[in-house]
Amino acid sequence: MALRIPLFLALAGLPCTAGAQIPTPDISKPTPLTVSVWDRQRVNVTQWFSATPNAALYGHVDSLLRIALQQRIKHIDWTAELSQNSELWLPNDAVSPVAAQGQLGLGGSYYASNGNNRFPAAASFKQGWLRYHFKRDSNTLRVGRFEFTDGTEMKPEDKSLLWLQNNRMSQRLLGSFGFSNGQRSLDGVDAHITGKQWDITAMGARSVQGVFNMNANPELDVDVQYLAYSRFAAKKHVLFRTFALGFHDGRTGVLKTDNRPQAVRQLDHKNIRIGTYGTSMIAAIPVTPAIKLDGVFWGVLQNGRFGVQDHRAGGLALEGGIQFTKVKSSPWLRYGFLRTTGDENPNDNTHNTFFAVLPTPRNYARFPFFNTMNSKESFLQLIDKPTPKLDIRTDLHFLGLTSGNDLWYLGGGALDKNTFGYMGRPANGHNSLATLYDFSADYQLTQRLALTAYYAHVWGKEAIKAIYPVNTQAQFGFLEVNYRFSAPLTHPK
Repeated sequence: MALRIPLFLALAGLPCTAGAQIPTPDISKPTPLTVSVWDRQRVNVTQWFSATPNAALYGHVDSLLRIALQQRIKHIDWTAELSQNSELWLPNDAVSPVAAQGQLGLGGSYYASNGNNRFPAAASFKQGWLRYHFKRDSNTLRVGRFEFTDGTEMKPEDKSLLWLQNNRMSQRLLGSFGFSNGQRSLDGVDAHITGKQWDITAMGARSVQGVFNMNANPELDVDVQYLAYSRFAAKKHVLFRTFALGFHDGRTGVLKTDNRPQAVRQLDHKNIRIGTYGTSMIAAIPVTPAIKLDGVFWGVLQNGRFGVQDHRAGGLALEGGIQFTKVKSSPWLRYGFLRTTGDENPNDNTHNTFFAVLPTPRNYARFPFFNTMNSKESFLQLIDKPTPKLDIRTDLHFLGLTSGNDLWYLGGGALDKNTFGYMGRPANGHNSLATLYDFSADYQLTQRLALTAYYAHVWGKEAIKAIYPVNTQAQFGFLEVNYRFSAPLTHPK
């Protein structure tokens, strides 16, 4: 493995975590063959909770290169993309031998997911798809390997609404896991039918290995089906969505993560089949020339089978905020809460823990020591833009568990053939999890070069103290460099 500056590429057709899209060319004009590169380098430092006098304190480097070729000729456009994923200097002591303590942060997750290798690296076929544009150019049919994020079916023109879509609505159930190095692609087909104010999106695909596993090539026996109707209202200041999502996990030899005793779970070799049905709304409405109010609603119900158990679960998120648009830095103050169901009885035949499917957890847990399963959360958030190139965000989260008889869950879904993808630690009857404070600064140095700094501090409560009694505090931070480049290789005739 060669040491190099890490790189990351997010490509056309679908929004990345930051919401970037490449505009669709005029259908009457061919576009040149184009090469695109995005280079990401991230240096991470983690101090995890501790059950011994020796705290888990370590650093590691994320390194990701994605290079793509793209072209559009009349009604057809295509993308072919390779990635080179590397982790450098992973800790070899960040996985506890005590099962309840588990992987001690992201460094432990990468180490365990790559055969206990401190320097895992792999080249992967990240994307390769062909898309046909019908007479109405926005009506499309695509087949191949691609990234897909739920909640981004229509792109708002309002910048505040776009921020809400990318940061507070998208990827709650299906995401590219863009923060990780392996990330997530899907093999399948998707289609869009659109009008001026509405969109119908349909997708069916199988998940590809990745996330913490650097080898993002093999296809998994995990498939999803998604159907959504989206519509703008109130002069495009409001975006509604109704959706249904089917999920199937056929990896019957993988031990499921839930609150049943391990001996019981080891006998459960049945598939997981879950349906999720929901509706969502995001709004950013100017109420005066100087004030804009925003709102977020997301609600889902789930049914199906979780192995041998019946599955019944659900979740609800409500958020609101006020933005002062006439102030130079446009300060934006927001509040919100989330509730998802947990399982109260591990000995009955019903699984009531909300199942997050295949999300990008980091959108909603920027220090990803928790996720949205068995979760109750409230938060305060302040967003500010002191200069045109600098974005600042700070959050304060109050985190709890819906059921103290369930688990404290981490992770973001299936990532390889042998790992369930969600980890769980016993709550030991406690509902109070933690208080989290974090801060980030994003600076666009040039058109191609962007810098990010992030820091988070956690004060663990009763559920964490029961597992890590010596040090109930944790910290996580990183410095990141992103470089993006795109250039034509040919010229259209």
